[in-house]
Amino acid sequence: MERDGYLQRVRIVLVDTQDGANIGSACRAAKTMGIERLVIVGGRGYDEDRVRTLALHASDVWERAERFDTLEEALRGSIFTVGATRRRGKFRKMSAYSPEQLARKLKELPDGDISIVFGRESDGLTDDEVAACSSIVTIDTSERFPSLNLSQAVQIICYALFQGAAKYPTGMTAVSHERVRMAGHEMADHLEAMGYFKLADERKWTEQLLADICERAALSESEMQRFEKIFRKAELISRHKGASDES
Repeated sequence: MERDGYLQRVRIVLVDTQDGANIGSACRAAKTMGIERLVIVGGRGYDEDRVRTLALHASDVWERAERFDTLEEALRGSIFTVGATRRRGKFRKMSAYSPEQLARKLKELPDGDISIVFGRESDGLTDDEVAACSSIVTIDTSERFPSLNLSQAVQIICYALFQGAAKYPTGMTAVSHERVRMAGHEMADHLEAMGYFKLADERKWTEQLLADICERAALSESEMQRFEKIFRKAELISRHKGASDES
């Protein structure tokens, strides 16, 4: 089917899931929507029977799951990373996709893995885990009872992606999540050398913002290099101007 290539790029990343039954339910929820790539983050052990009982005929998703100790390791090869969270705050991104908007966004992206990250059943993703992703997706729910079960959240988002799946353009390869984070760090170095940062934590959040924007833009390697060059050149001009002012 036309949607297969689109959906095969999607990885469901579960961070420190507390109950194996929820992993099994998430496997079933994702597979019914054509998404079969699962990533488990953290060192917890799980009762195989609980996982398989709830996964039912989606146990193969569990069997093929990738495992990583940290979220940073899990996201390294992805070209686009999205944290699923309903909580908002000062350091939890300034905007969020709805599941339908996320489906439309994914159709614009070139080839490469897309990771959608889900947190713990009790309290979701931490601020640092949200910060590790370039974007967030939020499911609109009733204010009277907004909490969703983990597998329900996986099902809703996967359903939106399945419904929105279509043939996407190929040919360009976007830089990876790890490459974008390195670029954000380098660009922040150039800004710091120019004396740009004046407030506490300003560098941290500016570096994160630059990396998030670059990842959402799905830049190619050549585009990423040209973008980095702007910051290098700005620093050189700043140094030259400073030397001229002193002479």
